This record gives sequence, structure tokens and C-alpha cells, in this order.
Amino acid sequence: MSKPPRGTLARTGGSTRAHSTLVYLRQHWQLYVFFIMPAFLLTVIFRYIPMGGIAIAFTDYNPIQGILGSDFVGVSHFTRFLSSPDFLSYLVNTLKLSVFGLLWGFPAPILLAFLLNRILSKKRKQKIQLVLYMPNFISVIVLCGIVRILLSPTGMVNMLLGTSVNFMTLPSAFRTIYIASGIWQGAGWSSIIYTAALSNASKDLKEAAVIDGANLIQQIRAVEWPAIKDTVLIQFIMSVGNIMSIGFEKAYALQTDLNMASSEIISTYVYKLGLIQADFGFSTAVGLFNTVINVILLISMNAIVKKMNDGKGI
Repeated sequence: MSKPPRGTLARTGGSTRAHSTLVYLRQHWQLYVFFIMPAFLLTVIFRYIPMGGIAIAFTDYNPIQGILGSDFVGVSHFTRFLSSPDFLSYLVNTLKLSVFGLLWGFPAPILLAFLLNRILSKKRKQKIQLVLYMPNFISVIVLCGIVRILLSPTGMVNMLLGTSVNFMTLPSAFRTIYIASGIWQGAGWSSIIYTAALSNASKDLKEAAVIDGANLIQQIRAVEWPAIKDTVLIQFIMSVGNIMSIGFEKAYALQTDLNMASSEIISTYVYKLGLIQADFGFSTAVGLFNTVINVILLISMNAIVKKMNDGKGI
């Protein structure tokens, strides 16, 4: 008796498993609904329903009358913002903080992960990681308070330099302070994902590279970098997509009357207009403009990375 072709058996087995899975899901669908429903409801309530608030950007919003009762003004808020003499200043400040922060801050956790991967002693590595992760758990406001104390005229930095400069009042120093403190706080925690990805690097290939006389840079390029390449690309695309979404709390907490030329960004501008001056329609329009720019950057960067990485993107 002749046996059926091997491909026929594979297709038969695959269809049988798929049929069994469908039967099981049909019999126990209540269980899956029970576990999925909370996440689904939270996503709808806190992610999709608030999107209706975008309509505020096209109205002269009055909290008492509500969205439907407020006067429709079209795109006048956007026109007002784009024609404002301060528009370019806020946009440039936002882009400088985000772009320079990306250029300096994005490679930091990757380099840190490579350095941690060179430590052979697990106990020593764990102690170093603990020290590096600790700044991430400091509140942003507490961090800004520490920065202000260190950079005050009587702070530690001036004591070491023998000066009495108030760095927090210098517009030229704001970006360096903002970016440097962000790297110190977040680089250790951000390196976790790269350290985990490096654990997938082949130890046999690494040993072979060492035997062949490869130096440190050659080992990283031939063995370790391929293990984290995809992770780095995804993180980079996501970072570019959030390039306009600078943390409002930190920029506002480090802001002073004398460094406004560099510290006033779109997110702080939206806060002052929306909550302090109660101009809800205009502030929503500015926030929507910020979001649209982020989406455009995300899609564009994903398309560029796909072309450079053999069609692989998000």
C-alpha cells in the first residue's frame, strides 16, 4: 500500500490542529472574553474615547456649554498659532531639545549595555546595574530640585570650579543641563532592553572571534551588534516618533524667567495657555499640531528604515 506524500500529511496535521483550536475556542470563548474585556475596556475608555476631545481644537470651547454648544471656528486656532511671532521660537526650542537629546541620549544606553556585557562577574555586574538603575526611580521634580541645588551660585559645581555663576539663569546652558540630567537619569534603565538582547549573542561566535584575534570593536561589530540590531532600530523609530513630545514636567521645573529664550517649548506653552489662561480651544489646537508632527515623523522614519534595512521596520 503506497504512503501519501509527506506534504499531504503536514497539511492534514496542520488543518487538524487548526480545527481543534477553533473547537476549543468555541467551547471556552467566555473565558477569553473574561480576561480580554478589562484590557479592551481600559483601552477604549482611556485611549479612544478621549480622542473626541480633538474637536475642541476647532471650537471656541466653553466648559459650561460643552463641545457641541461651543462656537465652531474651523482652523482659526491653527492659523493663529502658525502666524504667531513666537511660533518659530517655540518650534526651534522643541526641536533642538529633542533632536540633541536623541543624538546624545539614544546611544548612551547602547554603549552602557556593551560595557556591562564585558563584566564577567555576575555579582559585580548586579551591583553596578543597581547603581545605574537607581536614578530612574527619582521623581522628575526631585531631580530638578537636585539640579538646581548643584548648579546654584553656592552649589557643588561652582565650588569645584571656584566660580559663583547661576547656571539656571543662562539660556545657553539650559539645553546642556536638560539633556545631561536626562542621560544620567534614564541611560541605566534604558540599557536593560539592550542588555537582555545581548544575552542572545552567540558565545561560541564570540570565543571564535577572540581566538581569531579580534579586538573589542571587531567583537562588537561581528557578534554583539547583530544580536541587538533589530531592537535598536525599533527603539530608534519609536524615539523619532516622539521627537516632539518632550517631557513637560522637567522643562517646566527647570524653567526660570531668565532662561525662557531656550526653555519655552510647545508643551509648556500649551500648559500655560490651556490651564493658566483657560484658552482651551487654542491650546488643544497647538497640542494637536504637535501630535500630527509626531505621526508624520514616525511614518517617515519607519519608511526610511525599511529601505535601509531590507524592508524591516515596525
